[in-house]
Amino acid sequence: MTIGVPKEIKNNEYRVGMTPTAVSTLVAEGHSVSVEYNAGIGSGFQNEAYIDAGAQIVENTKEVYRADMIIKVKEPLPQEYKLIKEGQLIFTYFHFASSKTLSKAMMDCNAVCLAYETITDDNGGLPLLTPMSIVAGRLASQQGAKYLESPQGGLGVLMGGVQGVSPANVMVFGGGVVGSQAALVAAGMGANVTINDINPKRLEVLNATMPDNVATCFSTPSAIEKHLPKAHLVIGAVLVPGSKAPKLITRKQLSIMQKGAVLFDVAVDQGGCFETTRPTTHENPTYVIDDILHYAGANMPGCVPHTSTQALNNVTLDYAVALANHGWQSACQQHPHLANGLNVVHGKVVHRALAEAFSLPLTPLNEILI
Repeated sequence: MTIGVPKEIKNNEYRVGMTPTAVSTLVAEGHSVSVEYNAGIGSGFQNEAYIDAGAQIVENTKEVYRADMIIKVKEPLPQEYKLIKEGQLIFTYFHFASSKTLSKAMMDCNAVCLAYETITDDNGGLPLLTPMSIVAGRLASQQGAKYLESPQGGLGVLMGGVQGVSPANVMVFGGGVVGSQAALVAAGMGANVTINDINPKRLEVLNATMPDNVATCFSTPSAIEKHLPKAHLVIGAVLVPGSKAPKLITRKQLSIMQKGAVLFDVAVDQGGCFETTRPTTHENPTYVIDDILHYAGANMPGCVPHTSTQALNNVTLDYAVALANHGWQSACQQHPHLANGLNVVHGKVVHRALAEAFSLPLTPLNEILI
């Protein structure tokens, strides 16, 4: 199989779909890999490293898209839509539920869209989303602490406080991977943290395993309303796999928050869990609505590419090898969890959450995998 690795063009996205080590593995299996010139520079991988791994470096993005399978990090952008061929396998993060435009474009391309974020495992987990969720969760508290500073537009609160002065109050929505990692880092900085979730069993686990300065709360509208006035930093970390995130804070509720408080929406890739969320970039990461600072970077892990690219490749490589060795249909037939990554195939929506997000017709997977 021919495999193409394009340079990411999303604003301030420095990750790359494959490391030289991953390339060498696929080349050893007999496959041909084309990597766009300087695609790996942002992650610390020179063109020479890819050449040594057996890849061909190509100057033209169009050449990369001649491959049978494209391995990326982020969803294709409008300028890439026209490069995608009918029947081509695109293996990347799509987060379709956040964009009807993207969903329609991929349907029109008649491509095979295999999304990292909906591939599952035997435990019901999301193995290709997990490493980036860990990165994003840790970054949320790290960056949240920075944006609480007055020069950044925050209200000027130190996460850990000092003797005689209380630490920051941090609310986290969602007790999954992102939320728990955000809570651990915020707690490590000395903040008072409350994790809100609707799963009693998950709250029980978190209650037993989190540091003493982390409390848990069963999430209800009244509980949210009660705690919002005290919050300095609110981290949205809610995930409904493949679906739009629920809106947990309304614009009206911003009026009960402290001026300069920070809303940090990690769920932005799935539409965001605050009513006032809109995607931002690392170049212009924040905006203010009703005196509340918002951060909603749509590719948060892209700002630490040396870590993120390697962590991502650690979990994507085995799937990439299976797809290259057997083709997407056979690989998905052999591995049902991989098949859960299929979202759009030959113009048809095959993932239920995507179909429900935009009221699109759903084609059963068994009609595709024959």
